Amino acid sequence: MAPCSTLHDVLIIGAGPCGLAVAARLCESTPSAIFSDTEHHRYHWIKRHGDRASIKNRRTGQIKATKKPEICRNYSTLVLDGTDKDWMTRWNHLFKTFEISHLRSPMFFHPDPRDRDGLLSYTYEKERDKELVEIPECVGKEISKHKKKQRLKCKNNGAKPPVTIDERDRKDYFTPSSSLFRDYCQCVIDRYGLRRDLIQQERVEDIDFSMVPGVSETEPVFTVRSDQGAHYARVVVLAVGPGNAPSIPAGLGKTGQGCCHAMQIREFPDPSVKAKLRQKKEVNIVVVGGGLTSAQLTVMASKHGANKVFHLVRGRLRVKPFDVDLSWMGKFRNFEEASFWSADTDEERLEKIKEARGGGSITPRYHKLLKQNISVGKVELHTETTITSSDYLDGSWTLTTNPPIELPNIDYVYFATGIASDFKSLTFLETMNRKFPVESYGGLPGLTDDLMWKEDVPLFVTGRLAALRLGPGAGNLAGARSGAERIAWAIEDILPRDQGRKEEDDMAWDFKTGTGSQFGSLDCEACI
Repeated sequence: MAPCSTLHDVLIIGAGPCGLAVAARLCESTPSAIFSDTEHHRYHWIKRHGDRASIKNRRTGQIKATKKPEICRNYSTLVLDGTDKDWMTRWNHLFKTFEISHLRSPMFFHPDPRDRDGLLSYTYEKERDKELVEIPECVGKEISKHKKKQRLKCKNNGAKPPVTIDERDRKDYFTPSSSLFRDYCQCVIDRYGLRRDLIQQERVEDIDFSMVPGVSETEPVFTVRSDQGAHYARVVVLAVGPGNAPSIPAGLGKTGQGCCHAMQIREFPDPSVKAKLRQKKEVNIVVVGGGLTSAQLTVMASKHGANKVFHLVRGRLRVKPFDVDLSWMGKFRNFEEASFWSADTDEERLEKIKEARGGGSITPRYHKLLKQNISVGKVELHTETTITSSDYLDGSWTLTTNPPIELPNIDYVYFATGIASDFKSLTFLETMNRKFPVESYGGLPGLTDDLMWKEDVPLFVTGRLAALRLGPGAGNLAGARSGAERIAWAIEDILPRDQGRKEEDDMAWDFKTGTGSQFGSLDCEACI
């Protein structure tokens, strides 16, 4: 495809939850982060019904006709995604591959900028509350009197008290089904008109920020090169998750046969395993990893007919409702957030992120499923165990571990070992790293507080790579929403808003909602 000379206002790289959150927030004029629920309901009613009646100007006699409801974008936007031309394609593919019935996140984690409780409202509006599952060990987990007395006798009774979540917040601590969350995201996409030729399936290869003759003569702009051509934009938003390739422990997986990383699964079980199952042969599978994905693969392998599944965990098995500590979720989360944001250095913030996440963990629900499979002999769980050597011959693996365990010939190995974040190794950022270098802390970039690459370099980063500014939850749905909010604030300062409603409509809107200056409204002819 030939290079396009169109200069876009915003170019978003990635059509996952983070990219969707940014695109939706740029279209929302009354975000829940700024307006209260009461104000929001009022503004929404005005937007929906305010233009249905014709208005006659008292002085001129002109009649302002009824406007057709329209969805307008404040900025000309383009989204590039290497997977598909639709939103959330990879997300939906992974959920289908891993047979995930429900999310791990609570009800207030979603990409909708309009309403924090939007997903909860949508659930009851569509009468789909039966698709919700309560998240255990969050609300109402009280301490018994016996435990309280024991703690009073302890020398360390001045330590930070256990996290409690108020009973009034119980409605929030349910998790939606995958189909419910998917439908709600489609509702958000339709509301903001984010389908119409917005996404192009292209894999980004390079990003540069410089003067481009024939495109911009007065200010530098971004040139985003993909496998299909080049695009130009004033602002670029990087919403690619970790961005790096899946990591497999050194020395393993070199053959390219009989093993793969969880993020590379195209079909489960692998066709070679399916063939053996059809032939009624004994099938043994090894799953390596200590996070939720590893537990999901173990349960799936057992369900699909494997005779034995060996689940190897490098450390101990951690069980907790969310991927971050509950202290970052409950009513006292402001304490943790304030401590994080007031840290003096990015090194200190990085340590707080590691402490809050604590490595991979599984949910109580999957822990129960693992124990059920272990009790019937279909699964063996080995914690604090690593693979020291491997040999692949004639379609099966011979593995040696530390500490030693007796393993039969293994037919397939799945690695659920996560994806390391290192922006320095991302090939499409080589030019940016060379021309506008930023500090790296554990593979994370030292961004500005606005999530910008550097001052005067409007490359915004959201998702896991923005963890040093958003906190340990940057990589989940909460981080997607808070990241989109910060980026939208900054973009409003950088780009003039002359592409959305006309100035007259802006002033009329401010007059009707009371959000503008009372003196500024005197110049609005439409408001007289």
